[in-house]
Amino acid sequence: MKLGLGSYAFRWSIGIKDVQPATPMTAMEVLEIAHLHGLHVVQYADNLPLDRLTPHDHHALKARADDYGMALELGTQSFNAAELARYIPIGERIGARILRVALDAEDALIPVPELAAEIRDLLPDGRKAGLRFAIENHFNYPSSKMVQLLDTVADDALGVCLDVANSICAGEWPMTTVKMLAPYAINLHLKDYQITPDPYGVGFRIHGTPLGEGRAEIAEILEQLAHCPDDMSCILEHWLPQTTDIEATCRQEHAWLQRTVAAAKRFVPGNP
Repeated sequence: MKLGLGSYAFRWSIGIKDVQPATPMTAMEVLEIAHLHGLHVVQYADNLPLDRLTPHDHHALKARADDYGMALELGTQSFNAAELARYIPIGERIGARILRVALDAEDALIPVPELAAEIRDLLPDGRKAGLRFAIENHFNYPSSKMVQLLDTVADDALGVCLDVANSICAGEWPMTTVKMLAPYAINLHLKDYQITPDPYGVGFRIHGTPLGEGRAEIAEILEQLAHCPDDMSCILEHWLPQTTDIEATCRQEHAWLQRTVAAAKRFVPGNP
């Protein structure tokens, strides 16, 4: 697999909702950071939406990525046929092979045949642009329903962006999710997490850690994906909790990424 950087590794440095740094990180800066860490791919998700950039910006990103021998991918949040149609030419412009779509609670309310028909209508244009759609298992979209959707569409232009921790929120243990979705995986989001008991015994908290420092069963996850092609991207993310000091939190993102990249290069073959 080719290691890559997901823009959600810098959610606080980019800015999200009401938490905005003084100088938000740009798409080009994310690319430069990925290059400095020796990564091969950048996936721009919905926290750094490329439809807000100009075609000139898109061409500049691709030119810089080409200079570095890197690939670019892009993504959106929730299914919106009109938005995905806008993203297809952006994907073509930046040479993307993956357009990731994170399904969530509202998408789960759409009947599978209806959602499948809307997705199927988009696939020919995506295929012409060299894109495959990668549906991400997100917080409130059960993997069993994801499998039903994929089997209904039954097209190799559609697959799974497999996130190894998101589906805890949907009531699935990570390896259950991995085993269910691995046969459909065309993209991987690799992160780690820890489960910490509340000091007063009032339940527990699930929170992020740098890769290799939590409970994620990384070797087992990669074993389930051994059938995937060597050029499939493995996108690195993390769930760094927010603190009251935004500047310190942004610095911590860089520190966590350094530890995550070092661990990923140990775990994922072919990434010295």
